[in-house]
Amino acid sequence: MKEHAGGKKAADICRELGISQNTFYLWKRKYDGMDAEMLRKYKEMERENAKLKQMYAELSLDHRILKDVIEKKL
Repeated sequence: MKEHAGGKKAADICRELGISQNTFYLWKRKYDGMDAEMLRKYKEMERENAKLKQMYAELSLDHRILKDVIEKKL
């Protein structure tokens, strides 16, 4: 991002990194303005959020199974 802000063309940066321009602009929209510390914290929060979503999915499934068992017994 710093190279692009410094005047380097996006096409040249993409060619060096082996990525498409669409990927470059997606990354730019998502990460522009972040320093290394902010980016590290952002990635850490994404991992934590993924774990929480997985926990919710598992608990929801357990809840559904228990509910079905109770309904069958009645």
